[in-house]
Amino acid sequence: MPSPSARSVASPGTLRFSVLGPLTVHRGEQALSLGPLKQRMVLATLLTSVNSPVSVHALTEAVWPEEPPRTARKNIQVYVSALRALFGQDDPEARERPRLTHTGGGYVLRAAEEELDLLGFRSLLRAAEGRPPQAAAPLLRQALDLWQGPPLGDDLRQSPTLAEEAERLRLRHVTAYESWAEAELALGGAPAVVEGLRDLVERHPLRERLRSAWMCALSGSGRQPEALAVYDDYRQLLARELGLEPSGAMAARYRAILAGDTRAAGTGATGGPQGGRPGAAPPRATVLLPPDLADFTGHVEELHDVLDLLEGREGSGEASGGFGAGETGEAGHVVLLSGPAGSGKTTLAVRAAHLLGGRFPEGRIFVSLRDAEGRARPVSAVLAELGERTGRTGPSTPEAWREWLARHRVLVILDDVPEERAVRALLPCGGQGRVLLTARGQLGGLAPVHRIAVPPLDTAEAVQLLAGLVGPRRVRADREAALRIVRACGGSPLAVRVSGMRLAVLRHVPLREFADRLTDPRGALDELTAGDVSVRQRLAHGWETLPEERGRDAGRLAAGTGDGPFGLTEAAEALGCDERHAVRVVEALIDAGMVTSPGGEVTAHAAQYDMPHLIRLYARGAGYGTPVLT
Repeated sequence: MPSPSARSVASPGTLRFSVLGPLTVHRGEQALSLGPLKQRMVLATLLTSVNSPVSVHALTEAVWPEEPPRTARKNIQVYVSALRALFGQDDPEARERPRLTHTGGGYVLRAAEEELDLLGFRSLLRAAEGRPPQAAAPLLRQALDLWQGPPLGDDLRQSPTLAEEAERLRLRHVTAYESWAEAELALGGAPAVVEGLRDLVERHPLRERLRSAWMCALSGSGRQPEALAVYDDYRQLLARELGLEPSGAMAARYRAILAGDTRAAGTGATGGPQGGRPGAAPPRATVLLPPDLADFTGHVEELHDVLDLLEGREGSGEASGGFGAGETGEAGHVVLLSGPAGSGKTTLAVRAAHLLGGRFPEGRIFVSLRDAEGRARPVSAVLAELGERTGRTGPSTPEAWREWLARHRVLVILDDVPEERAVRALLPCGGQGRVLLTARGQLGGLAPVHRIAVPPLDTAEAVQLLAGLVGPRRVRADREAALRIVRACGGSPLAVRVSGMRLAVLRHVPLREFADRLTDPRGALDELTAGDVSVRQRLAHGWETLPEERGRDAGRLAAGTGDGPFGLTEAAEALGCDERHAVRVVEALIDAGMVTSPGGEVTAHAAQYDMPHLIRLYARGAGYGTPVLT
């Protein structure tokens, strides 16, 4: 049950709603009868979107997910009327500020923070965010004390919509518990969190942050053998279930405990309540990175791969100064993230760099290889900037740079590499430094390089990103329109982000109207602009770097292959050449980041290719083939 400090004492006539456990409504100390199951489903749906409109369509989908009756709208009205009566809206005082109203966008259930436990939970988490452990721990404890069991109870989960919402709330609870446990560990309270972490690990055996916190709690309680056993069990489970190994951070925690380092019990896998990997960079480290995005979404596997490669492992060949095993080796002196413009390469690289402070205590540096107009910068200018950022004096030559890089544990991001010769002289020849490249093309002339393709976001990830920008209630109110928006963005994180930023400003524009704009190919790219961020401009920078002949080829492919994947025969017809020449053109465009070869699209007869949706739109309006943009 919640602690007294977690709730304010309600006056006799006050309504108090709860969804962090069984769905309940109290008037003062009296629990109200909430009626039949479908009526409670309507109430739960309104409460999880409290203070925001919920459309009749969304309510119908929650109550009748498969085949709603013809009377569904009328039934919803009956349930809403019964809830209004339950809330006492017929009273003269209640009429002045009605609890449940109908607006143009749907039904709105209004509640204050002290009236709904979900709002109080969110408020306490916001208050704890970014605070030191001694301030964050009591706030997080109050937030956890609001929970009374599995969210929404059991019967309401018959609705897939509510089951999904309950799962989202449950995971939010686990995340809050992890943050509280890490704050307590940082304050030396390991014994207080051991058993609670044990219970959560049993329910979430693959959640690494929980495992790491439990290891720290056991170690901090003087139970080192049990802490080491937690790691061994996790390693075997990962290998058996997913064919993976624990992250470098988890392995480092294990080695520290094995070596008897009591400091290993101070924080969880994320280095404390603020997140990130363990071991923040020392104060004197050079950290010159763009800010990490709080709403980073998707690309989980790619991030895991980058972290594993850049962290390296024992026996990776680092001592000999070599590159390890090349493309398939363990240590990654040079890692390349490749993908079309707007695919999220830079965001992914910056996220990885922020998480790797402990691995690179001498610095993490970001340098762009293009100027503001998208033109390639001379190597001499890049070397001069690297020298300035690393505090080096003297001649800025490639040899001097590589020698310095070999001696220092630094991570350097070289962003938006235009071609191999722009970066070849800057890459390490062994040693301690690491370089993370981003490029639209594959940079096939560089070796050995660990290449990681950055794919588009899947639909669920793109909707999650959009919801984080415009608000989840607005997305839930018209999920169909949200799906149309993200599909029109072609899975591009940049395009989804620009759409969200624009809609966050244009609060009066319904999602449906904006979706209609984006699905009109004549003006889609013009809509994808928010302030000084323009998807069209980003695409133009990539287009201008193409040789003129390749630009014509891309335009002809875009105009002549329709939408979706295409084969070599279709490419040859669009290009007006034979298949032998067409395959060379297509592969050159793959290397330039203009064409992709989707995974799983190889049949017994021929490979399949595709052109990212936004690049296709831009190419069709670039003057070759049939223009569709105005």
